[in-house]
Amino acid sequence: MTLINSSTKGVFVIAVTPFTDNGALDHGSIDRMVDFYYDKGADGLTILGMMGEAPKLTQAESIDVTRRTIARSAGKPVIVGVSAPGLAAIGELTKAVMDLGAAGVMVAPPSNLRTDDQIIAYYRNVVETLGTDVPVVLQDFPLVTNVQISTRVLGHIFEAHDSIVMLKHEDWPGLQKITELREAEAKGRRRTSILCGNAGVFLPEEMRRGADGAMTGFAYPEMMVDVVRLSNEGQFETALDHFDAYLPLVRYEQQPGIGLAVRKYVLAKRGAIASAAQRKPGAGLNAAAIAEVETLIRRQEARLATFR
Repeated sequence: MTLINSSTKGVFVIAVTPFTDNGALDHGSIDRMVDFYYDKGADGLTILGMMGEAPKLTQAESIDVTRRTIARSAGKPVIVGVSAPGLAAIGELTKAVMDLGAAGVMVAPPSNLRTDDQIIAYYRNVVETLGTDVPVVLQDFPLVTNVQISTRVLGHIFEAHDSIVMLKHEDWPGLQKITELREAEAKGRRRTSILCGNAGVFLPEEMRRGADGAMTGFAYPEMMVDVVRLSNEGQFETALDHFDAYLPLVRYEQQPGIGLAVRKYVLAKRGAIASAAQRKPGAGLNAAAIAEVETLIRRQEARLATFR
């Protein structure tokens, strides 16, 4: 399998982890989901992320999901989230998934990091633990991790470690961070791939600021594919038109606490997975929320009809 690098572009969908109604891994739905994402135009997948319920899996289950996803991906790149409280666990899972053919691993900073020096030291230790031959995605998601990483600190880390080839950009507000990173590259710092998250809520603007694509899990990945493609073609107004058609559902999915339930409900409705179940703790949508989502989908379909 091809490894990710500092020039990697496109849409890497953050995959959900499918479970049966009783909380067991649903292997059939893993296959169906992988096919669904690629059928909608994804360039690759990222599994075991924060919206993939990774902390609810055992180490053996994480390896099982990775093996199944890579096998079904038929050579397309799969990035695996390996974040954990300790470096030993990160190192063990990384070795296992890279041996299975992963394209790279994603590591978020632990929430106890408070100073720039601590952040810099942490990623130095990560690279020392994994080895310089493993491509790493640095996940910058302060809304969840509570770790604030400045562009200066990111630049220091990127310059120090060539194996950190990609930034998963999820700062909010964070558009200026993309601009500053690209300006630093124009002045001579090495290039780093930037793929953006936050369910794509700022994707058109992120692309105009210089992002290389999306790494998030909105249940209509074709929206992200269209926005990235049109942006790369310089058709920014058309990209916004496509984005606007999906915006109400993107907005609804941003609600803290129920965002994953919304995403899984829609994916199940679209046939990508058999069940919208989350592994406990984690609840589904109530009747009122389901009715709201159904209304948003119906209205979205009406808007999309104008593009057909």
